Amino acid sequence: MIDNNASVLLIYTGGTIGMIENRDTGSLEAFDFKHLKMHMPEFALLKFTVDSIQFDPPIDSSDMDMEGWMQIVRIIQDNYSRYDGFVVLHGTDTMAYTASALSFMLENIDKPVILTGSQLPIGKVRTDGKENLITALEIAVDKAPDGRPFVPEVCIFFQNDLMRGNRTTKVNAENFHAFKSFNYPVLAQAGVHIKYEHHLIIHPRIRQMPRFHYMLDPNVVILKLFPGISPDMVKAILNIPNLKGVVLETYGMGNAPNLSWFGKAVKDAVDRGIVIVNVSQCITGTVEMECYHAGKILLDAGVVSGYNSTTEAAVTKLMFLLGHGMTAAQVKEHVKCPLMGEIDVN
Repeated sequence: MIDNNASVLLIYTGGTIGMIENRDTGSLEAFDFKHLKMHMPEFALLKFTVDSIQFDPPIDSSDMDMEGWMQIVRIIQDNYSRYDGFVVLHGTDTMAYTASALSFMLENIDKPVILTGSQLPIGKVRTDGKENLITALEIAVDKAPDGRPFVPEVCIFFQNDLMRGNRTTKVNAENFHAFKSFNYPVLAQAGVHIKYEHHLIIHPRIRQMPRFHYMLDPNVVILKLFPGISPDMVKAILNIPNLKGVVLETYGMGNAPNLSWFGKAVKDAVDRGIVIVNVSQCITGTVEMECYHAGKILLDAGVVSGYNSTTEAAVTKLMFLLGHGMTAAQVKEHVKCPLMGEIDVN
């Protein structure tokens, strides 16, 4: 049920959806988002209120970082009591990282935070941005008969699919179906009607207030394995000054090369207090290090399973946990537990 008395705060960070073509150069440039209504007459048909805040200056999603995530959280916290939901317009390249980070930084929220964007600028005739934006706004104010929002969590809406933010990955740079949630079903599908899968949606803990987090630690790195990776490369990465966490992208069900130098490098890093999280390079499935000898080597070295986490969720989860000053042992315990529905534990 769309609440006609509701209000949504639209947060424009940047990205393709808000670009306009420079007629002289042909390049895409950000335009002032207050002109949105000029490009979208559909806004006049909405019965609820939409206000907007724009990053100044807007940023390409390639430039999004922890400061940008904190800025989004600050805007939501400062306006939390005034709006029924929030829609974040964001470039697609790093949207899954931002959605994952926000899912941890916005703890126990009871209002929707929907990220969306487009593959074509809003001013293009064939843009996918209009449908993505209008539907995201409607989801942000959609409520049950008792007045509670249907989707009180951080999500990405793109091309008819509403997905849990920390389960998504960008999979296509050209197709309008840019995002997929491989290891978790979509939360809703938009057709003639928006069909919600209510049993899949996270709801806030009763009698606990929302918490807004700003503590993140950037001393995290991704190490992707490939055949022929050199000892010098692995050792250089694992010996980065101030390194605290590694997301290790392994093969299959969490397997790594059965090489003595590799096992020793990993164990030495773990012994120094570096948290290494094992995620699979496969787009579906989960890490089970105990299944093969090539995985058990990592398990014995103290590497912790990331189960079926996306790389985006594993990286931002490490940043979040390490940012709260936890010990390596504490971080490992929290990595193995779903904080915001980001993993399924075997």
